[in-house]
Amino acid sequence: MASINNDTEFRAALDGLDIAGQRNVGALFVESVLELANDTRINNALAAARDSQIAEEAMALARRGIKAASLEAHTRCGADGEWTDQAGYFVARAAEACLEPEGRSSKGPAWKAAMSARMARTCLAADSDKDSHDSESAAQYRILASYLDT
Repeated sequence: MASINNDTEFRAALDGLDIAGQRNVGALFVESVLELANDTRINNALAAARDSQIAEEAMALARRGIKAASLEAHTRCGADGEWTDQAGYFVARAAEACLEPEGRSSKGPAWKAAMSARMARTCLAADSDKDSHDSESAAQYRILASYLDT
């Protein structure tokens, strides 16, 4: 049974995954915060991320769709600082990370998805007295450990 207790172990485990594993785990991280956003393009992106046989044209279409969703969510954030809009933006960014082309950055899609998912939770914490950042990290550790055990 895998045990992940901190971000160092978390990052090392993510770095050991191939691109398909990165995308699958990233999609699981997005699912854990999916209720914070309301855009069907996020679900489309997650389906594309999980499809290891997806045609390049379909992947490109999914990337364009989630990029548009991310930009629209960012625009909705506005100067008023609506935390729920900010959370939706970060969920879209997390989904966008899952479709990142292989080798685009040294961070990897799963790590980028995880960080955006944590930011989504942090946005909600800004609007309440509850600090959920550490709970999202712990949830991600469990998600990854479970994935590695399968």
